[in-house]
Amino acid sequence: MAGYSVEERAAPNSLEYRLFFKDAAGRYISPFHDIPLYADAGKNVFNMVVEVPRWTNAKMEIATKDPLNPIKQDVKKGKLRYVANVFPHKGYIWNYGAIPQTWEDPGHKDENTGCCGDNDPIDVCEIGSKVCSRGEVIKVKVLGTLALIDEGETDWKIIAINVEDPEAENYNGREKCI
Repeated sequence: MAGYSVEERAAPNSLEYRLFFKDAAGRYISPFHDIPLYADAGKNVFNMVVEVPRWTNAKMEIATKDPLNPIKQDVKKGKLRYVANVFPHKGYIWNYGAIPQTWEDPGHKDENTGCCGDNDPIDVCEIGSKVCSRGEVIKVKVLGTLALIDEGETDWKIIAINVEDPEAENYNGREKCI
């Protein structure tokens, strides 16, 4: 995680848990606003903030309304959220996170889905072989997109691969479809 570090506060799997980010100088930063969108704009390589590492199931997200936007566990109806396990797997089968400095506008109706944005950063499903750590910032290339409608809101998912994955050069998003 070149240039960034994280600081955990409180116990994981608790309402109080937060993961704060720091820059290379040790200053607190927002993963939503202060980490650049692009890792390499010339090569269309994006930064991704890992919220949920592969094989874990605590539903974590960048807290867009909290100061400094730490990562925290999502809550619904007062209860911590977890992703269901699908046998034989436990948790997410990919590294899940967000692209910094992006936002799905709840005031904009998407022409493809007919719904407005979900008021969150754009989500990423990173399919490489490495199991990342929560809060890790990795460089990814986009392979494709998927639009979901979740509770009446558009929720875009970017399918990507870590550029450091041994197979990354074999996967590209601009191949012809058969």
